[in-house]
Amino acid sequence: MTLPADAPPRRARMVRVALTGSLRRTLVLQLLAVAGIVALVLFWAIRVTADKAAEAAQDAVLGAATQALADGIRVEEAGVDLDLAPITFSMLSAMGEDRVFYRVDFNALPMTGYADLPPPGAAPGSAPLFYSARYRGQDLRLAAVTRRLLVDGTSLPARVILGQTRLGQKAIADSIAGRAALLGVAFFVLAVPLSLLAARAILGPVGRVADAVSRRGPHDLRLVNQSVPAELGPLIGALNGFILRLRAALSRTETFIAEAAHHIRTPLSTVRSEAEIALRQSQDEPTRARLRSVIRSVEESSRSAGQLLEHALVLYRTDRVDRTEVDLAALLAAQVESFRPTADLREITLRLTAPEGAAPVLGDRLMIEAALRNILDNAIKYSPDEAEVEVALTLDRGQAQVRVSDRGRGLGGADLPELAQRFRRGGNVADIVGSGLGLTIILEVAEASGGGFSLSSRDGGGTCALFSLPLR
Repeated sequence: MTLPADAPPRRARMVRVALTGSLRRTLVLQLLAVAGIVALVLFWAIRVTADKAAEAAQDAVLGAATQALADGIRVEEAGVDLDLAPITFSMLSAMGEDRVFYRVDFNALPMTGYADLPPPGAAPGSAPLFYSARYRGQDLRLAAVTRRLLVDGTSLPARVILGQTRLGQKAIADSIAGRAALLGVAFFVLAVPLSLLAARAILGPVGRVADAVSRRGPHDLRLVNQSVPAELGPLIGALNGFILRLRAALSRTETFIAEAAHHIRTPLSTVRSEAEIALRQSQDEPTRARLRSVIRSVEESSRSAGQLLEHALVLYRTDRVDRTEVDLAALLAAQVESFRPTADLREITLRLTAPEGAAPVLGDRLMIEAALRNILDNAIKYSPDEAEVEVALTLDRGQAQVRVSDRGRGLGGADLPELAQRFRRGGNVADIVGSGLGLTIILEVAEASGGGFSLSSRDGGGTCALFSLPLR
C-alpha cells in the first residue's frame, strides 16, 4: 500500500497481551527456594549430628579416663594412695589440645587436684556421670565417679571428678560442619540447572500447544488435538470450546451480512422505482421536487447501506483471507462490462486496455471484486457527462497493476490518508451521492492482499487511481 512515511498504520496486527510475570521464572525461583531450604536443613542436621557425635566421643574418652583415675585409688597401710598413671591423661589428648582439670575427694574431703572444681548436681555412682560447667572462664565437660573403699572395716566414698575443655570437640564439629556447608552449596549449585531443566520439561507441553496453534492459518478453526498432560486438559477443553463458539459466530456473521445486503437493497430499490414512476406521472412542480428529494435520499441510503455491508464483508474476510489464484484480467473485464450501462446513461466512455492472456494473482476473489467495483464506481460517479474513463491493466516486476484515469473533479487538495478515513469525503464532491467508504474498502483490500493503492492528480484535471496486486 502506497502511503506517506508519516501516515499512521491502518490496522494494528499485533495483539497486545497483559503480562503479569514469567511462569518459568516463578517455577525456577520456587524450585531454587526449595533447594535452598533443603540445603540449610541438611547443613543444620549435619551440624547438630556432628556436635552430638563429637560430644559422645569426648564423653566416651572422658568417662574411660575418669574410671582409670578412680581405679588408681588404693588403700595402703599408711593411708589412701592415688596413682596418676600417664596413660590416663594421654587418652584425653586424643580429642585435641585441651586443658584438663581433676579433683579427688575422699570421705567428702579434698584429697588432691583443684578443690574448687564444680561438683555434679547429683551424687555419682560407679558409672560416670557427665555434666557441663563453667570454670575459670572456660566451658568444661566433666565426668564424676564415686568408688567405695574399705578402710579399717569401714566403707568410705572416694569421688573422682575429671574435666576437659571443649576446644577439641568444637574443632571436630566445625570440621564436619564445614564439609556439610560445602555439600549444601554443591547441592544448591546443582539444583540451578536441574531447576531450569525441570521448568522446561514442565512448561514444554504449553509451548508445544502454543506453537501448534500459532502455525495455523487465519481460517483454520480445527479443534486442538494435542497430546498434553492431564493438568492441561481444562485449558485445551476451554480452547476447543472457544473455537466451536467462534465457528458458529463467524457462520452467523457471514449469513447475516449476505441476508442483510439482500433485505436492505431490495426494499430501497422498490421505493426508488415507485418514486421514479410517481415523478414521471406527477405534473405538480412542488410534488416533483419532493419526489426528487426522496429519490436522492433513497439512493444515498441504498449506497450507504450497500457499502457498509460491503465494508463489513471485507473486514470479515480480511481476518481470514482465502488466498487463491484469481485471473485479474478476466475479473477486471467483467467489472468494466457491468458498469457500461451506468456509464452509457451519462454517455461516459469506458476504455479498457489489457494484455492478452490471463493475469493470475493471489488473493480473495470477493475482496478484489469489491476493490475494483469501488474504483470504477468512483471514476464514473465523479466524471462529467460525455467524458472518458481509461482502464489499463499492466504486468510489471511481479505486480499486476490496474490504472483507472478519469477527468473528474480531482482530489480537491486532499491526500489519500485523509480521504481514506471512514465516512470522510472531499470538500469538492458534497453534491454527489456517496458514503465515504469506497477508498477505505480499497485500502483494506490492498493491505490484506499484500498489494498497494495510490491516488494522484492528472495533468489537465482528474484523478489517476493505481491498484496493484502481486502476481502468482
